[in-house]
Amino acid sequence: MVDVRLSGVRKEYDGVTALEEISIHVANGEFFTLVGPSGCGKTTTLRAIAGFEEPTAGTVQFGNREMTGVPPENRDVGIVFQNYALFPHMTVAENVGYGLRFRDPPGAMTRDERIQSLLELVDLADFGNRKPDELSGGQQQRVALARALAPGPDVLLLDEPMSALDARLRDDLRTQVSRIQSDLGITTIYVTHDQEEALAISDRVAVMHDGRVEQIGRPEDVYRRPDSRFVAEFVGENNVFSGDTVAHETGGSLVAVDDHEFRIAGATDDRVTFCIRPEALRLDGGENSFSATVETVEFLGEAFRVHLDWDGRRVMLRVSEAPESETVRVGFDPEDAHIIDGGTTELIEQR
Repeated sequence: MVDVRLSGVRKEYDGVTALEEISIHVANGEFFTLVGPSGCGKTTTLRAIAGFEEPTAGTVQFGNREMTGVPPENRDVGIVFQNYALFPHMTVAENVGYGLRFRDPPGAMTRDERIQSLLELVDLADFGNRKPDELSGGQQQRVALARALAPGPDVLLLDEPMSALDARLRDDLRTQVSRIQSDLGITTIYVTHDQEEALAISDRVAVMHDGRVEQIGRPEDVYRRPDSRFVAEFVGENNVFSGDTVAHETGGSLVAVDDHEFRIAGATDDRVTFCIRPEALRLDGGENSFSATVETVEFLGEAFRVHLDWDGRRVMLRVSEAPESETVRVGFDPEDAHIIDGGTTELIEQR
């Protein structure tokens, strides 16, 4: 296994910039996820790592090895594509063993032993003689994963491998993929547009936008302490406000959002943008409070998502019990606000 380093990677197509100065270091054995909306450059980044795209500028390294000019077949990577790309005329076992036609299995295993051990790893030990069209989508995904792992690659790359599956199956499979990656300790780079998926399975995530990396960090840090408005609004649900600082106080600031003043923790500039997660807003509680009108209430099973109108602004909160009146009082504490732009906050402890 190796670490993977991208330094100043840029990619242009006919004068159009697809990637701009991408610099990422994926540690040996880390599960690292590239997340972002469609067209943000995450798949192009993965393809540059795999060798399917040659960067216009910058470098890609595996360990101490510079990969410029190295073709995909010589990069020692396993790849799972969005459409799985299984060979329909081959059995499951033949698909898994396809990469072993070109190299010996790792360790002292025979080819058949390697295939069987991988089928057991992905819980398909009794499916070796079946054809791909006899399998469910989730089973096909696991076959594609086993095939990518068969040669014992240094790096595993997964390009939205669960996007075609239903939500329940995605939840089950992402847990299984995370377990397999942890058991093998293989350096893994995963691409998805699903923020929940990225937060659930990753050691670290890189949030991408318009060909740039907006933020890299542990899932809980990216969620609780977004570096930009884009990250705050893309990763999970959030309420974002901008206002003017009217006073500096011990340990915080007084910020006016239109005609309403809020105390928030941290030093601020004259103009500040801050966010509050829906679960941090409370009905009839918190030092900062305001009245709002209930627009819609959605039952999510474990909570209610409440959409509010506050003086023409849309505000969202999550609560365990649905509000009983049309007009509610909503509040938050100064420490619940995270400053995105125009100041600094102390790290908020996990609650």
